[in-house]
Amino acid sequence: MSIYLTGASGFVGKNLISYFKNKIEIKKHVRDSEFLIKENTVIHLAGKAHDLKNISNKDEYYEVNTELTKQIFDSFLISDSSVFIMLSSVKAVADNVLGILNEHCEPNPKTHYGKSKFLAERYVLSKKIPQNKRVYILRPCMIHGPGNKGNLNLLYSMAKKGIPFPFASFKNERSLLGIDNAKELILGMIEKSPESGVYNFSDDGYISSTKIYELMGEVVGKKSTLWKVPKSAISIIGKLGDILPLPIDSLKIKKLTENYRVSNQKIKKALGWDSMPHSLSDNLKNTLKSFNS
Repeated sequence: MSIYLTGASGFVGKNLISYFKNKIEIKKHVRDSEFLIKENTVIHLAGKAHDLKNISNKDEYYEVNTELTKQIFDSFLISDSSVFIMLSSVKAVADNVLGILNEHCEPNPKTHYGKSKFLAERYVLSKKIPQNKRVYILRPCMIHGPGNKGNLNLLYSMAKKGIPFPFASFKNERSLLGIDNAKELILGMIEKSPESGVYNFSDDGYISSTKIYELMGEVVGKKSTLWKVPKSAISIIGKLGDILPLPIDSLKIKKLTENYRVSNQKIKKALGWDSMPHSLSDNLKNTLKSFNS
């Protein structure tokens, strides 16, 4: 088997190259070069990541996440390659999740990042797929692992300094995806050839921000102090942070306290798995331990 890989220098790309080392031949796409695809499988990871600071030029999202995907997918369709795997995001569907996000939810992205990913998805899904080809759109939730903190940076810096966690009054649940599960899911799709379509990627189960903070305390060797500050007071602090140079603002508070639950039932059923190979807590502990080094 051979793989044509875009985004080889990114976090997921580097991990896939290491994971497939000496097992699968990989050709890395060179930036700004033509797409001459001769490999069996295309794994398209290249993209502009979500900018949590909201300072990026919006056009960059569409140039990279949408237009680049169109070019690569068009090249795949006229090639002899048989498998196309595209890394999208749950943010192509929703920024806020009231229940549990599954593949049947109607996309309604709000950010330029989410919209650019959704437009790329729509383009791929609009094309007729030849019978000898398979096309997979992967929607992972937040991917983390050694070497990549995701958006856990703020929480970790607080835990390391022994700062009390003020959001314990929020009982949120969110999904995560450890890089070890991400790698095995991608390999499983290549080897088991499920039906073409859209698949959510996430670890089994959910975890609260409070529990994440407690795990961080264990890793840094400091007992976590949890404060149940009233939600109304937290809201006022967030609004002050929107206009003053405080370390917290409304957006950061939202990210730390919101629910974002993602279903992985479809991909597990497609691969014949009862559960993910690695647990959510083990994945998170591996990531947190790597922060110290």
